[in-house]
Amino acid sequence: MKRKCISADRIKKMALILLMSGLFSHTYSQPARKELLFDDGWKFSLGDIKNAEKPAFNDKAWREVDLPHDWSIERLSGQKTGEVVGPFSKESIGTTATGYTVGGTAWYRKTFVLNPGEKYNHTIISFDGVYMNAEIYVNGRQVGIHPYGYTAFYFDITRFLNVPGKPNTLAVKVKNEGKNSRWYSGSGIYRHVWLIQKQSVCIAHNGISVTTENVDENGNATIKVTSTIDQPAAKSSSVKLGFIITGPDGKVVQTMETQSKALVSGSTEIEQAITVPQAKLWSVDEPNLYSAKVQVIANGIETDNVSVTFGIRTIEFSAQKGFLLNGKKVLLKGGCLHHDNGFLGSATIDRAEERRVELMKAYGFNAIRTSHNPPSKQFLDACDRLGVLVMDEAFDMWERPKNPEDYHLYFREWWKKDLESMIYRDRNHPSIILWSIGNEINERADSAGFLIRKELVAEVHKLDPTRPVTEAICNFWDHPGQEWQTTAPAFADLDVGGYNYLHQQYDADHVLYPNRIIVGTESFALEAYDNWKQMEKNPWVIGDFVWTSMDYLGETACGNTSYAPKAGPRVGLKPWPWFNAFCGDIDLCGFKKPQMFYKDVVWGNSKVELMVHAPVPEGMVETVSYWGWPDEYQRWNWPGNEGKMMDVRVFSNCQAIRLELNGKVIAEQTVHDTAKYVVHFKVPYEPGILKAKALINGIEVTSKELRTTGNPAKIKLTADRNKIGANRNDLSYVKVEITDDQGNVIPNAEIPVTFKVSGQGEIAGSGNACPTDMASFNNTGCKTYRGQALVILRPLKEKTAGIIHLSVEAPGLKSAETDVFVR
Repeated sequence: MKRKCISADRIKKMALILLMSGLFSHTYSQPARKELLFDDGWKFSLGDIKNAEKPAFNDKAWREVDLPHDWSIERLSGQKTGEVVGPFSKESIGTTATGYTVGGTAWYRKTFVLNPGEKYNHTIISFDGVYMNAEIYVNGRQVGIHPYGYTAFYFDITRFLNVPGKPNTLAVKVKNEGKNSRWYSGSGIYRHVWLIQKQSVCIAHNGISVTTENVDENGNATIKVTSTIDQPAAKSSSVKLGFIITGPDGKVVQTMETQSKALVSGSTEIEQAITVPQAKLWSVDEPNLYSAKVQVIANGIETDNVSVTFGIRTIEFSAQKGFLLNGKKVLLKGGCLHHDNGFLGSATIDRAEERRVELMKAYGFNAIRTSHNPPSKQFLDACDRLGVLVMDEAFDMWERPKNPEDYHLYFREWWKKDLESMIYRDRNHPSIILWSIGNEINERADSAGFLIRKELVAEVHKLDPTRPVTEAICNFWDHPGQEWQTTAPAFADLDVGGYNYLHQQYDADHVLYPNRIIVGTESFALEAYDNWKQMEKNPWVIGDFVWTSMDYLGETACGNTSYAPKAGPRVGLKPWPWFNAFCGDIDLCGFKKPQMFYKDVVWGNSKVELMVHAPVPEGMVETVSYWGWPDEYQRWNWPGNEGKMMDVRVFSNCQAIRLELNGKVIAEQTVHDTAKYVVHFKVPYEPGILKAKALINGIEVTSKELRTTGNPAKIKLTADRNKIGANRNDLSYVKVEITDDQGNVIPNAEIPVTFKVSGQGEIAGSGNACPTDMASFNNTGCKTYRGQALVILRPLKEKTAGIIHLSVEAPGLKSAETDVFVR
């Protein structure tokens, strides 16, 4: 008998029709699951207020806020020059560590009513992040607590709720007290909150895992979808699962349905292998994303459905081949990144999280270490979409403190819960390639630390066997006299060894431990060349993460440069009015700093860059901190220094540099390997054009020039996006620049500008990148710094379409205006 052939596409379409008809015909009249963003309409009050958890408490005088919310970034009362400026106070408990910001205790309250027309068996309140020591109350009763400020948590609040139709009161107490952080943490419910309603037989919270099992030579991928199904006690259900896999183009590529299975009470894992034909792999260059929709059919009724985003990709680590992504070697061009969003504080506004990842990618990074804590889900979503690899880090300390009130107080009781929260939430992100269990841990190389590490590594491998575990290990500055080789047992327990500031140790350690895989978990910007060459020549060195890729609040003046009659110490923080670490390759506004231009040359993204050092005051010596950079700029505006010799540095990966001033050759120099892509010139200052020509075999291949500008004449505004969504999670970042009458940005302009906004938006944040200009932080105006400033526009909470109109003025200059369209 001759069989009729049916095409694969037709089979898929038929299967989808059958699945849709078979599964969706037996559903509730309401959605099987309801997830509601719970950010709007909260009441807030700073202070430890008695009885604030009780429904009858009168909160009419409290301020209304939307989440995400960070009270530590808000302007303090009692402003006084030199003592209280903007959100900064000299009386801050955290002082230099937290950038002189203020924590404390505060309360949040929200009233909500469940729909009496909907029938759900479980109601979950889910917090993406609260800093810190959160206490959750529903209708006056404590639901639970959560100490750690960086992991997500949730509670089933069903038994605490009033009947549908009757108001409920949700109250959250947040305590950011004492010295508990080495950097700016922010305070409050700074990430999103969700209200989730679902049926009895349902998918567990973060209960779906999708892993890539295999990609064959024909490009077909096998993925494994593991679903954890919760079944109520004292019941048995016949359960089957349906799967719909959607490709990067939004089209369904595969469907499947399991056989029915009798489930008893408790949680049950169901694994299903699914073939994805001609899979489009996720990579840094092509970050293809799929989605998997899992449907639960219990006793013939759809009781739940959840969709997760994932990527199909393979990862491999070895000392012989390095890091392979989909079988291809990738060198990790990484940066460490704290969680704050500059002028927005720690508030996890979706667009702010996305912009940081966009900037990293645009400036040449392909990897981020989330130092020293789990980031927001929105940040990882952006890494997935944009193709940036991630080292997801859990802790900055274990049982021994770095501050008296930090997480060490809770580590022993909470570390397993917090690891599970991080890994279960983040495991489907294809961008994540490494889990990190700690940073510069005090007990890293003693008997206590060895035991803790074994526990942590085993737990991570149990929760996710598909990714390696690392830890950032540093030299023994905190244990003088301890030998480096005592770290050997620590590295033996790690899949990948993380080294902080120790590239000089790589070769020697490789001789002793040839199978050890090394990653530079922290490094100095000044040593970018050395670290890059280690990666290029040694397959066992898979990457490097600079400290830091972006400026952040706190750890004030970590990256400072100073002048004094004699050289000073290269380590140590500086006091008020410093509030910014200033050690980033990128500044607080998102603009490149000099060290980023050097890295462009080291990484091969540019052939030549040109820098001019500021004149060193007579009788003074420059001291550059380990995390800092010399006091140099892309600038040929040096009024008052005519005829004086200027120190000029040219960064280039070409053979030679010819330097010209106003068309005349100053000198030509060979770029020697020992010079690490840097050549030095002495140039007498005169206004005009300074040009560096990059030569190969004596022929100019490219050039870079600096031009003396005219006087300040105009203001230029540039929005990163002039069309944004009509919701509070979208933003437009507007760059403010001072230019001459020809439109050239004046790199030494420090001019006060004022901001005015009207229409369907507000100013969410503003300021400049100066690490000591507190008065310019989130004010109605600011001084430009190196000719630039930033204004962040946000749609109003009414979510109405329209126009946000921004005007910027400065004394004696032509004002500027721009419109951002809200849709």
